[in-house]
Amino acid sequence: MVEDHVIKKPLTYYDEIRLKGYSRRDFMKFAGIMAAFMGLETNAIGQVVKALETKTRVPVIWMHFQECTCCSESFIRSSHPIVADILLDKISLDYTETLMAASGHQAEEALHNTITKYKGEYILCIEGSVPMGADGVYCMIGGKTSYQILEEVAAGAAAVIAWGSCASNGCVQAAKPNPTTAKPIHKIIHGKPIIKVPGCPPIGEVMAGVIVHYLTFGRIPELDKLGRPKAFYSKRVHDSCYRRPYFDAGLFVESFDDENAKKGYCLYKVGCKGPSTYNACGVMRWNEGTSFPIQSGHGCIGCSEENYWDNGRIYERGSAFAGFGIESNADEWGKVALGVTAAAIAGHAIATNISKFKKISELEQEGKQGELDENVT
Repeated sequence: MVEDHVIKKPLTYYDEIRLKGYSRRDFMKFAGIMAAFMGLETNAIGQVVKALETKTRVPVIWMHFQECTCCSESFIRSSHPIVADILLDKISLDYTETLMAASGHQAEEALHNTITKYKGEYILCIEGSVPMGADGVYCMIGGKTSYQILEEVAAGAAAVIAWGSCASNGCVQAAKPNPTTAKPIHKIIHGKPIIKVPGCPPIGEVMAGVIVHYLTFGRIPELDKLGRPKAFYSKRVHDSCYRRPYFDAGLFVESFDDENAKKGYCLYKVGCKGPSTYNACGVMRWNEGTSFPIQSGHGCIGCSEENYWDNGRIYERGSAFAGFGIESNADEWGKVALGVTAAAIAGHAIATNISKFKKISELEQEGKQGELDENVT
């Protein structure tokens, strides 16, 4: 007699990937890509593979507050299909207003069940800032304010991920004069590991990499002083920009319709904030690595930096930025660069001549010493 209540073994991520029709080759490629994105050594790919082969899904609650949903849009349009099919679908989005099929009482029941059953185990992902003004009435879901909901769901979370600039730094909602008194997540929730993944939106593969890191190592990734994963926010957009040589040469776009723009010169003088913005845009890019704002002809607006909306006008260049001290202006920078190059060349020539004169002098001294020795003999 066959038992009709056989207990099924929980499926691992790899099991889910195979059921989705992906090959072992697809799986290994995905693991390699994620390891590379996370900045891990080649030998760490095995750790990613093992984690996905052996671990069952981690429950995820994904909340939406004051935001435009661009973070979700970026995530589901990642260049690798496994990101959307597995990390979004089978990672078990136990609750997300935007993507879940359930609604109303069914949706609220799913949320309550996850909070109760997986207390201390689930990941809480949040898009959007939280309005604190007027008792939070600017953003309400199911009769509760977003602040009340955040307090409830964050209490039992193992870790909190703040997706995008709205959740990470308040973004445009918190810009002056901030009529709703919007606040980012880290200014409301305390005593929980919080990972900030800023950007408008952040890159889909960056979002996937943060989740895969947690799945692989069971802890949040190493963060910078602003709480962002160092693997993705340790270098300036300026440092990986293909237009950087033009900046160093003092060749700038003066207006978006000039000949310099057609030639692809540096966009710093028309407002590019790449020199003061830390992000992986120039390396990872969007749409399967096709492009990023600067490549499409628009300067970086610095969206991954705190208070970027209030940090000057978008189309006005910055007067100074970290790494080069206080510069006079972009026009002078090219002259300085050329001057440094000329000085270096001159310095090299002088050093070479000094070396030659020294050598000649030494040879002369040796010759005189030889003549003296011969006379003595």
